[in-house]
Amino acid sequence: MEYLNTSSGLVGFILVGFSDWPHLEPVFFAFISIFYSLTLFGNTVIIVVSRLDLRLHTPMYFFLCHLSFLDLCYTASTVPQLLVNLSGLDRTISFARCVAQLCIVLSLGGTECVLLVTMAIDRYAAVCRPLHYTTIMHPVLCRALVVFSWVGGLVNSLIQTSLVMAMPLCGHQLNHFFCELPVLLKMACEDTGGTEVNLFVARVIILVCPLLLILGSYAHIARAVLNIKSMAGRRKAFGTCASHLIVVSLFYGSAISTYLQPVHRYSEKEGKFLALFYTIVTPMLNPLIYTLRNKDVKGALWKVLGRGTNSA
Repeated sequence: MEYLNTSSGLVGFILVGFSDWPHLEPVFFAFISIFYSLTLFGNTVIIVVSRLDLRLHTPMYFFLCHLSFLDLCYTASTVPQLLVNLSGLDRTISFARCVAQLCIVLSLGGTECVLLVTMAIDRYAAVCRPLHYTTIMHPVLCRALVVFSWVGGLVNSLIQTSLVMAMPLCGHQLNHFFCELPVLLKMACEDTGGTEVNLFVARVIILVCPLLLILGSYAHIARAVLNIKSMAGRRKAFGTCASHLIVVSLFYGSAISTYLQPVHRYSEKEGKFLALFYTIVTPMLNPLIYTLRNKDVKGALWKVLGRGTNSA
């Protein structure tokens, strides 16, 4: 296995990043810095407001807090390194850091897959079983679902990471801005057919199965909404689900495009720009989607801001 030998004695890879477009790197650096700041601010606000306002101590916002925390971790695992890469200060990554980054990214992505299912279950209970909602979405069950999401994502990540890193890799230039699974597979020195099959099964389990459960939940929700007589009631029921549907569409659209295509069809150039979307844009948009469409969150935010102004 050939790696980059650095002056510090570490071995690893050179992250090509966006060095093919040097004239665009300052522009990327400026925009990504802004988006990253907005991501940190927006997701932190969601967590703080949800904890401070008692009206938001519900299963929906409990799951949303974990989604925001997950987005903070996800961006922190890739974006700071990307900014260093774009600045030209250091384009290298050690092998150990590469393995750790791959494992963390896959773990957080898998956790989000399962977490979005738990949020769909919550919306199903709220719309289709409103009279039994508090009984179904008991705090003990909510905590168990969240633990299952994090553990499920971690286990799936460990399986995929061990499969990839067991292969001999050739070359020292990694044509991406972080250690992305399809790019590492394309660096394999031997036939990856068997490994690709095993990885595909693991990705179907963590991607397709949760998506089918979400679609099944929303099929029942749609049927329940259509049975509501009043138009106002329909709008209210749909409004509780719209934000989650938008987030699901953004997340699964990019994830499926990246991870459920054959390796030989994966384009590093397109993959880098798609990765910018799901590592930076989507985590930034999630808080906006939930706050702009949700009167409870906006009300709680103004309440917290008003409390801070008054105390000052």
